[in-house]
Formats: sequence, structure tokens, C-alpha cells
Amino acid sequence: MSNAPLQGSALSELFQQLSSVLQRYRQYWQFSPMDCLTLPFSPALNAQLSQLGASELAVLDQDPQQQRHYFAEYFPELTDLPLWLKAQRDADSSIWPFWLTNGIHGRKLTQIQQFCQFIPEQALPVLEWCAGKGHLGRLFAAQSSRTVTSIEWQPSLCEAGSALASQHKISQQFIQADVLTAAGAAAVHADQQVLALHACGQLHLQLLTVAVAHRCQQLQVAPCCYHLISSSDYQPLSKQAQADALALSRQDLKLAVQGQVTAGERVSRLRQTEVTWRLAYDEWRAQHTGQRAYQPLPSLPKQWFSGDFAAFAKMAASLQHLTAPAVTDWPSYLAAGEARYLLVQRLDAIRHLFRRPLELYLVLDRALYLQQHGYQVSVQAFCDYQLTPRNLLLQASLNPAV
Repeated sequence: MSNAPLQGSALSELFQQLSSVLQRYRQYWQFSPMDCLTLPFSPALNAQLSQLGASELAVLDQDPQQQRHYFAEYFPELTDLPLWLKAQRDADSSIWPFWLTNGIHGRKLTQIQQFCQFIPEQALPVLEWCAGKGHLGRLFAAQSSRTVTSIEWQPSLCEAGSALASQHKISQQFIQADVLTAAGAAAVHADQQVLALHACGQLHLQLLTVAVAHRCQQLQVAPCCYHLISSSDYQPLSKQAQADALALSRQDLKLAVQGQVTAGERVSRLRQTEVTWRLAYDEWRAQHTGQRAYQPLPSLPKQWFSGDFAAFAKMAASLQHLTAPAVTDWPSYLAAGEARYLLVQRLDAIRHLFRRPLELYLVLDRALYLQQHGYQVSVQAFCDYQLTPRNLLLQASLNPAV
């Protein structure tokens, strides 16, 4: 685990290493496990995976370093990559009084505390990007005694954030605007320090491109949800990534955010039920229609996965314009779905080895883009992975000589 932030030529060097590894092992991660009916790897790897039960797979998935070690003989290059950048500082929970942090849930509060440790002291005006209720901006304003402008598109969140700032006498103002529009872009200025904690996909990409166009002085960005983009395929930002042979679809990008360390037992159990039922229904659909290729269902309310499987299957059939016979052996299809769920877990045990390499590849593309436009850039972890898997922090300062 590396303590030093990535910066300078190390950004480009690591990007090339990651690209090489991701391309070499493309067959092990660039596919959909829902489409598979058997393990598609080498006989030795298939045999090792077949020995792992559901509980063992779940333990491995919660500990990426143990997972990487377990399969090291098949993917030795992963061992040499500095994927797990160590957070260098611990947040001081006493920075803010309890009444100021009241209403911010535990993990989110700790993430904000950790993030704020890495914001350099400056005299620049501060802009909080995609602010929500402005928790980050409000706490940072209280800590630094600086004025913060928070931009958010939902009026109700702006109103709630303004009320909290007023209640606590914090120097924070809100701009209600969609950051993807000209009105949102107009909030970014040259003499400014911009903070963005977990702005999703297109939202943080917009920030980077607008910041470069406006020659914004400083950026502190923790990216999130890389797959939430406006195009069906990933459009690289940096020249190095644009020249790279690795092509990524929006579906591929989802792999980078599949790490789950915050879900409670109830949420995890419901997720398992949902995937199992979807696969069980697909077993019925395939047999009923004779079309084996997996046909995904749309996103559905979670309530559908808390009732009866037969009722869910009939509803799913109607969504795909099919009709289930009145007498159907639903328990046998459910058993088939459970077997396929275990197969998906085994496939994901391999695919998930490449979650962090892919995420770091994407973050480095953003870092290299800023670097080529005259920024001094560093990438490091602002908190432990177990607090949030989206723990990579991109920091950039415009070189005054540019």
C-alpha cells in the first residue's frame, strides 16, 4: 500500500501499466456474468472457483487485497500495481461541534471530515459543485471561516441548505442551477477553488472541462459513478487515453463502481434476492421462448423482491409480453436461479479483481487531462476503502507559469 500521492510522470507511467493489464486480461472482466451459463476460464481456475461457496465468495468480495492474493498465480501483474493508495491523514472528529453536524449520517460525515483534511488553505473563493444540501460546503466554511458558494439543481435541497447555513450563521450561499447547462458553467471562475465530493459521472466531467476552459485555479474532486455519462461509450479526456487501444462501453464502466462496503445486511440480502429472481425468471423465459440469450428486465421497485417469486415472475413475463401457464413449476426455476446466482458470484470473484485497476485508469485519464492543460496534479486516497470505495481524490492547481 503506497503512502505517497501519484503525481508528475508517475501518472502517465501508471496509466500505461493499467492499460496494458486491462487489455491483456480483457476476457476476464469485459463481459456480462448474467449472460454466462458456465465458468469460461481455464480448467485450473474454474476448478478453484468451483470450490468456493457463497459465504467464502462474499468474504473475498469484501476484501479486495485478499481477493487479489487468492488469485495471484493467475494474475501476477496485479500484485505489482499501486492500487491501494493509503490515506495519509486521520480526520479530527472534534473539528465541528455536534450541533453543526447533526443530521449528517455517520459515514457521510466521516467522508466529509476526511475530505476536508486535504483542502489546502487558500484565499480563493470556494465553489461547492453538485452540493445537495451543502453539507461539505457548510462544514468547510465553518472550519475555514471562508465564504462558500454551493451550486445545486434541486430547489428543495437549495432551500434546505440555505436554511441550515442561516440557522448556524455560516457564510454560504446557494445557486440553483443545472451544472450541465450554461447557467451552471457560469458559476465557475478563474480565481476560484472548487470542491466536489462524489459528483457523478457526467457532472464531474463537466466540472473538469469547464474548469479548464475558465482556467480555474484549484480543484479537489472525488469522482463517483463513472458510468453515468451522456454517451453509450466512454469518451476519454486526455490525449494519452484517446490514443489508447482500450475501448470502454457504459456497461464496462459499471464494473468500476461495483465495490460495496456500506450496504447493511438487509440491503445485501434484498440485492441477492433480486439477482436470484431475475435469473430464475430468465430460466423460465429461455425455456418458454427457446431464446437462450439473457434478456434483462427494466429497473423495478424493490417491493417486488419482498413478496412471492411466482407473482414476480408473472409480472416480469407481462413486461416482456409473455404469458406464464396457470400451472408452472416455479420452485424448480427458483432453484435454477439460485444456482446461476452462485455462478455469477464466482464470475464476479474474477471480474472484481479489475474494479480498482479500471477505476484508477479512469481517474488517471482525468488527471492527465488536467496535467496536459497546465495543472500540477496529484491522485491519492482521502479515506480508507472500507469507509467508501470511491476514496480517490484528484487535486489540481493551475501552474502560474502557464
